[in-house]
This record gives sequence, structure tokens and C-alpha cells, in this order.
Amino acid sequence: MPLTSGSPRILLKQLRQTLAEPLGSQERLDKIVDVIALNMGANVCSFYVLRDDSELELFATHGLKREAIHVTTLRLGEGLVGIIGADAKMRNLDDVTKHPSFAYRPETGEDRFNAFLGVPVLRAGQMLGVLVVQNSEKRIYTEDETEAMLTSATILAEMLSTSEFESLIKPGSDIDLRRSRTIEGVGFSQGIAIGQVVLHDPRVVVTNFVADDIDFELERLNRALRSMRMSIDDILNRSDMQISSTHRDILESYRMFAHDRGWEKRIQEAIKGGLTAEAGVERVQNDTRARMLRQSDVYIRERLHDLDDLANRLLRTLTDNSASLGLVELPQNAIIISRTMGPAELLEYDKSKLSAIVLEEGATTAHVAIVARSLGIVAVGQADSIASLCENGDNIIVDGNEGVVHLRPNADVEATYIEKLELTTQKLARYASLKDRPAITKDDHRIELLHNSGLVVDMQALEETGANGVGLFRTELQFMIASKLPPLKEQVELYSKAIEIAQEKEITFRLLDIGGDKVVPYMRSAAEENPAMGWRSLRLALDRPGLLRTQIRALLQAAKGRTLKILVPMVSETVEFKLVRAVIEKECLRQTRLGLELPSLIKIGAMIEVPSLLFELDILLPEVDFISIGSNDLVQFLTASDRANPRVANNYDPIALPRLRAFKHIVDAAKKHDIELTMCGELAGQPLEALALMAIGMNRLSMGPSSIGPIKELILALDLDPIAKQVLDILSNGATDITIRELLTNHIESQNLPI
Repeated sequence: MPLTSGSPRILLKQLRQTLAEPLGSQERLDKIVDVIALNMGANVCSFYVLRDDSELELFATHGLKREAIHVTTLRLGEGLVGIIGADAKMRNLDDVTKHPSFAYRPETGEDRFNAFLGVPVLRAGQMLGVLVVQNSEKRIYTEDETEAMLTSATILAEMLSTSEFESLIKPGSDIDLRRSRTIEGVGFSQGIAIGQVVLHDPRVVVTNFVADDIDFELERLNRALRSMRMSIDDILNRSDMQISSTHRDILESYRMFAHDRGWEKRIQEAIKGGLTAEAGVERVQNDTRARMLRQSDVYIRERLHDLDDLANRLLRTLTDNSASLGLVELPQNAIIISRTMGPAELLEYDKSKLSAIVLEEGATTAHVAIVARSLGIVAVGQADSIASLCENGDNIIVDGNEGVVHLRPNADVEATYIEKLELTTQKLARYASLKDRPAITKDDHRIELLHNSGLVVDMQALEETGANGVGLFRTELQFMIASKLPPLKEQVELYSKAIEIAQEKEITFRLLDIGGDKVVPYMRSAAEENPAMGWRSLRLALDRPGLLRTQIRALLQAAKGRTLKILVPMVSETVEFKLVRAVIEKECLRQTRLGLELPSLIKIGAMIEVPSLLFELDILLPEVDFISIGSNDLVQFLTASDRANPRVANNYDPIALPRLRAFKHIVDAAKKHDIELTMCGELAGQPLEALALMAIGMNRLSMGPSSIGPIKELILALDLDPIAKQVLDILSNGATDITIRELLTNHIESQNLPI
């Protein structure tokens, strides 16, 4: 029995020495289990590794028969080792042979051992393996011995995350940590991308595990906790956080966890066991994450994100790791992985190297999804736990068409997707061949196809797609990506460049539409209970007349001698539109007084996205030059479902009868008043939904550039009249046994339409 039996600090030092020795993989593992057994006075120490086939394989042992190494296996849930592997909970038993789940393997020679201590080997909450010690006498292992085992498991987890042990893996298999995974999500932007993982918010990599001075590490932890708690309190004490909001609720969760004494005590105990402060935080978070992942309670699982963020925040404080993520050098074909992301963050990355983004949260109408589609970047959202399953540099395939992510794909899956990419290339060539053909159905209905845009970089696609113009230029993107309010000169430059690229094609500039989920960091306002229906868009612009006048002034200067189309967003009633028209007229008079050239023609339109406006279209339409429908917000308000909330955003079919009747009401009013109508929401770029819109009489559709080709191909193959007749009959006659979506699907099949 060694003098230092069960001493975590001595054990850690011995393990550090072993890690530094020039040993082969198996030799190193063999020595590690020898060191653990000798330190703890154990007759047996065994290390099992979880393989990608869900079998726990004996990789090293001290005290069992050596011929059992890489031969003995246990399924998850089989025997004590398998149970620990399944539920990630430690087991400390005085007589393992009496346990009903004891599984005897004769080739190991373990029948003569009684006392058993098994701990899970975890990394980022993922099960990697099980570490076991056994003794012939009956006994319960002490707290110090348990701590020593948990500390050893932390070291083994980091070793497994490297490629050092690849030579020990049997041909045709791999360890579970590196196995292929398929994650189901929701496609935000179509296409297929094959590339390498780049974590948007990378986990802090702990490199120093063994503490040289325990008291110093405890003090480092205390300082970091104080600093982190103060930073959270400072944010919560800001004036804009005094009203209840989602952001405040999240920070309140952070504060609750940050002040949790049990969490702090567990980290302190890990440090007292010989770990550095960083390693202590990581070990406790691994244990907590593993337990929470296995909970059936949805609320507890959702709090896991808060704990992950808090642990990472503490690690960054400890390591002073605050480097700007925007300066990360991307590899070619980079695929960004993140829990969530705003459009400004996406635009910070080098587009020439960025192939796709994958998010754990979000909705198809979130602005980062809209920007991704605009830039032609493949995007998948609602990919559960993807950020914790990845490591920087992992191979990954993102299928935006199916909403599926293949992490570390095997060769067969990769070969299949390479073939799909080749077919996609052929499709793009086919779409390119259609760019100069007008979008006219087989029964002679002409459809105008336009782009949604907002950045100079995606304006270049006008020539490539052959679109008729830009039906919606989102001016707010310039404000969202800037670090300060863009001055007049910068706004003029952007609008002038967009007009120059459009050449003679039309371009419609939507006035600033910020607030709600479109956060502008330099324009903070009081937090709101429901920002989507709060101080945003036109309401904000009318309350900040200087902001509105500056933007209108910039548009007038940029469009000198050309037609200028201005779209007013979020109009709730006609009087608001009249107020904006009055501001535009005043700015025109100012331009004239200053001797500046005016646009040759100014058209002012209203965006129909607030349901109240549906009830005064006969009052509004005589005042406007054109109208556009913003389906994203209109459907959101019609269904009372937050488009940024993935729980409800997809619950309502936007072309079901109630919503389609609302769209038809607008179409009829526009025809009655002979007013140009454009659909600018995301529905216009989705083939089946676009078909529904054309069936009710919409002949101007504005969409992301990548959707122009597929929609034009659909139109050219389409007989619209029989579809329109049936859709209009259903809208007029009411209840039917078939939904609009089912009806359209039947027509797609009968006409063999390319969708």
C-alpha cells in the first residue's frame, strides 16, 4: 500500500510526468492505469473507451488479464460499466458482485474483486468512456479517492480528444467522440456546402490541468467569479435593462447560476483535488452538462445553454481570452457553427471563404437567415446541440435543402454529396441559361421576378439572374453592421452604388426598418415586453425625424436624374404614410433651394405588413404610387406567432385559407385602384408558396437572388389557369376536404413541375 494512497495532488503530478514521457499510445495508457492503481492502493484500474458502435472497449488495465485488452466489450447499459456509460453517474460499491447488473467477463479474471468505483470520462458533457478501480476487500472508497478518480478522468478525456490513440482503434471503427453524426434541423437557405467547422464562439481550450499552487488557483477562481458577477450586475443595472425583456430574463438566469454556492463549491473542490481553476470549471461543467442532457424535463435541458454560456464566460475571464472573433482567419470552405447569430456578426466574416452557417436556434424569417439567403450562403437552423458536438476543423456537410447537417461524415455520405454538388452545378448552369428569357407561363401569364437585396455585394447577382430589378432594398442592413450611425455621405455612397449597379432596372429602397429583432447597438432604447410590436420601424423614424430626414436626403441625392422608388415600412394607418410623404416633399424643396438635382420621378409606396391596414386599403391606395406586401411580419401578426421563436414560427401555414384570403384581399384592392403590387416577403422565393401567390393574381414577386432561377424554371413549365381556378373556388366557397398546399402539390405532380 503506497504512502500517498488516494492523494489527488500526488496523483496529478505523477500523471503529468507520465504524459511528458516519450511513450507509445498503448504504453502510455498502460502506465497511466498503473499510476492510478498504485496511488489509490487499488488491485485493479481499468479504462474503457466508448466506440462509435456504442460498445465500451477495454483499452487498458492494471490487475486484470492483459489478453482482455481490446477484446472485452460491454454495451451501453450492460453491467456496471455499461450503466455508468449510459447515465454518466459515478458508482461506489463495497461488493460489486452482489449488484443485479454485475456482468462477469471470464477472460478478464475479475471474479475475485469486490469493491468497485467507476466514474464517467466526459468532455463537453459527451460520454467518452469509463474509468474503474477495484479492490479484493469489501470497502467504500473515500471522498479523496473519488476526487482522484474524477480528476484522472478529466485528464483522460483531454487525451482522447487528440489523435494520439488512433493507432489503437480497430479497423472499421472509431471512438464515439469522433463518430459521424447526423443532426436534423430546418433549412434556412438552400444549397449544399462541404467544408470545415469554425466555431463562432469557440470554447476556451484548457491546456494546463495540473495546479502548482492550490491556494493561488483558488484565489484566481475567486477573482474571476467576482469580476464575472460584477459584469453581469452592471449590465442588469443599466437603464435599458430595467424593464422586463428576453435579454434581462437571460441575464437573470446567468446571475442566478453565477451566485449559486453549490456550483462554486464544486469548482473549489475540483481545484483542491489538484486541478487548475480552468480545469476545475471545465470538469464541473462536464459533469453538470452530462446530467442535464439526460434529463427529460424540457426546462432543465433549456437551462443547459445558460450554464454553458456562463462556464465559457468564466473561462474567458480566467484566461483573459477576449480576442475579437471578427479577426479569425477562415479556412477555405469555412462553415460557421453557433448557437445564435445576428446579421451584423455574419457580415463580419470573409464571404469569399464562407460556405455555410449552422445555428442551434433561429427561424427561417430571422434576419441572419435573410442575409444568408441574400449572400447565397447555405444555412441550417434549429440544429440541436450542434455547437457542443463540434470541434474546430471537423469535416462537415450542410444540406440547406433538407435541413440536415452531417458532422464528420463517412466516405459514402461524402461521395453522395459530392455527386449532389455536381448536380447542383448542372442546375445552376440550367438556371443561367434561362436568365434572358422573360418569366411567362405556358398559358401566357407574365410574372415580374425581382431581387430582395440590402448589400452592394448581392446587387451583383442582378446580371447573373436576369431579374427585372430590385423589389426590396433593405437599407437597415447598412445601419445594423455599422459601429456608429452612418453619416449622410456614407448613405449617399451606398445608395448611389446600388443605383449604378442596377443601371436601368428598377430599384425600390425601403426606409429604415430597425427595432424589434433588428438590433442596432448604438441606438439603445428602453427594453420592451414585446419588441416586435413596439417602438420599431416607422414609429421609430417618426419619433426621430432627424434620422428620417437624413435618410431621405441621402436617397434624393443618390438618385439625381433617375427614378426613385421609396417604400415606407410598417404603416399602421394612412395618416402615418401622409406624414412621411410630407417629409419627402419638404426635403425635395430643400434640394431645389440648394440647387441640387432631383430625381426625374419619385414614387412613394407603402408596405402592407400590419393587419389594421387591410381595413382601410380604399383610403390608403389613392395616396400611394405602389404597395408591397411584407409577408414575414403580416403572417406573424395575423397568426400571433413570433417569427423569431422556433417553437411557434412554423406552426402556421402562411398559405392556409385565412392568410391566403388576406393576400387576395390586397390583390383585389390593388386591381381596383390600378396600383402596382409586389410580394417582398420570404414566401415569394419558395416554389409552392409562389405558386399560391400567382394563383390569386400576384404577378410581381421579389425574392433572394438564389431563388430567381428555380422560380423562373417553375413559371416557364406552368399552366397557371387551372390552378388559379381551383384556388379561387376554394377561397370563395370556404371549407374543403383538401388544403391549399395539398391542392398545389397535386397540380405540381400532374403538370410534372420542376420543384
